[in-house]
Amino acid sequence: MKLFLLFAFNLIFYISYTQSDVYGIEGRFKSGFLLAHRGVMAHLPQHMAYTTELSLYRKPGGNKNWHRAYKYPQHGMTFIFGSVGNNDVLGYLFGSYGYIELPILKRNNFLLDWKFGFGAAYSSKKYDPISNPKNAAIGSHINALGCLGVRASYFFNRQKLTLGVDMTHFSNGAYKVPNLGVNVPFVSIGYGHDIISVKRDSNLFQDDFNSKWNFGITAIASAKQLNLNTDRRYPVYAMDLFARKNFTQKAGLELALNLVSNQSLKETNSTEIPSQKDILQMGLYAAYILPMDCFHFVFGMGAYVKNKLMPSDPLYHRIGMRYIFKNGMHAHVVLKTHYARADYFELGLGYTIKSLFNK
Repeated sequence: MKLFLLFAFNLIFYISYTQSDVYGIEGRFKSGFLLAHRGVMAHLPQHMAYTTELSLYRKPGGNKNWHRAYKYPQHGMTFIFGSVGNNDVLGYLFGSYGYIELPILKRNNFLLDWKFGFGAAYSSKKYDPISNPKNAAIGSHINALGCLGVRASYFFNRQKLTLGVDMTHFSNGAYKVPNLGVNVPFVSIGYGHDIISVKRDSNLFQDDFNSKWNFGITAIASAKQLNLNTDRRYPVYAMDLFARKNFTQKAGLELALNLVSNQSLKETNSTEIPSQKDILQMGLYAAYILPMDCFHFVFGMGAYVKNKLMPSDPLYHRIGMRYIFKNGMHAHVVLKTHYARADYFELGLGYTIKSLFNK
């Protein structure tokens, strides 16, 4: 269910903005290597990782203010297939993700941009205590996928050649262990071609922009598994009380009080059963918002002010995406981590007391 919603976010991200000037298709070949970021993964890298990507893209013509603010970023949907460095243990990767490429430098026919995207991936092999016990990285077939990188493009005659580097990651957010995840740095080369050009009305469609502080609440649910000896998953319930402000078309700030009831913390103390009051975590949180009309990317960090059962983890991080509806409701998919260790995926539904679409 979580990964279905994550995939739906990708479709929303792509389809919501499909009234554009230029649509095209791009293919990429990527070569990299598996990072053994934990000692127990040292046996996993066996050979180079190779993947092929096919992207359907859109280059906006500026009919919305956020297009201009971000210098007309290309965005679309990518389909990926390949290996991650150990076919016998980790198998093959199939997936898709929605992405956006934000220009950094543009000179004549040359463009340098940075890219990030989120989606879902299927791993053909997962951990199994009998048939695949060496897979210390992936505990489920279905995983979330993220990609962050930089790319250079040279344009000619409605075509382009690209060269890029990126980090591709996939894991299931501790929904099923083991969940150390897979991190693969890639170098890529690609070719793209514009297919359809659609002429738009020259009148700029003005996005609504609200620079005032908005306040709201988000209800969050999740689940996580703790160990390999049982399939038991512990529910996680959380609530955010937030204040949010967009300073420009492409920069915003969110401040929040996070309240978390993580039922897996019951297992952290073997001498006595902790009460629900002991389990309750409270944190103060700040996030940078990358707004793109109704769609937001969120990058945040928080500090616990109440964390009785996990004192060794005073800080936490959250990265994800949010879609805001015109009635003030919003939905989000966020990965919460403690540094490089995934804690759980959040599925959230909330309401902004003063909608972004009301002045």
